[in-house]
Amino acid sequence: MLRMPAKKTAKSSKHTANALKKASARKAKSKEPGLELSPDRIAELLRRLQAAYPSAECALHHRNAWELLVATILSAQCTDARVNIVTPSLFRKFPTPAAFAQTSLPAIEEEIRSTGFYHNKAKSLSGAAKKVVAEFGGKVPDTMDQLLSLPGVARKTANVVLGVAFQKAEGVVVDTHVLRLSHRLGLTRAEDPKRVEEDLMRIIPRDRWISFSHELIHHGRQICVARKPRCMDCTLETLCNAPDKTWSSH
Repeated sequence: MLRMPAKKTAKSSKHTANALKKASARKAKSKEPGLELSPDRIAELLRRLQAAYPSAECALHHRNAWELLVATILSAQCTDARVNIVTPSLFRKFPTPAAFAQTSLPAIEEEIRSTGFYHNKAKSLSGAAKKVVAEFGGKVPDTMDQLLSLPGVARKTANVVLGVAFQKAEGVVVDTHVLRLSHRLGLTRAEDPKRVEEDLMRIIPRDRWISFSHELIHHGRQICVARKPRCMDCTLETLCNAPDKTWSSH
């Protein structure tokens, strides 16, 4: 009987091991919840969200685009409720971008300390104010590229300002609630907020980008909470196949 050389046997074993790994990976992937992107389902999701939250709007209190920009920067890793407690006093002391630009960092830090990460937030607010004054005549710009040029402003903040202050739908706001619910509803598998936003922009009609994010945020705060979603009270339950549902009718 012929015997296969040891070297060839080792190579064959390695090939078999790799094949088993790939098969195992395919099997694991097959258990992931599938994306559910049919136009009819998306339309029904949007219809139910709009019916449940007909007056959904940004929860951050503001009177103009600058105040909204400041509040949105402060809302990073902080609740909107806490930001709304902090901003009235903040805006009384520093009512304009020029006032922020002329104020020392320690003075800003003292006002926003309770929002967390106040050193970095103060730098962002001061830097954004100085650029708004120097390059945009003291007015918050209304384009995505210009907003992204401001210190402390990424796409989420820019989308909030554009959508709420200027009614411009340039993207979809992706905060922690939108990210969580987009996964549970099978709208994306992406983890990076930018990729999640791109996925949502492909399946949500542009004229619903602004309201969709507000509605999903409200739903995430009230019903589809992080630790124990209230599935029995959820208007979207029959359309949802999330693996962490606490109750199911189907």
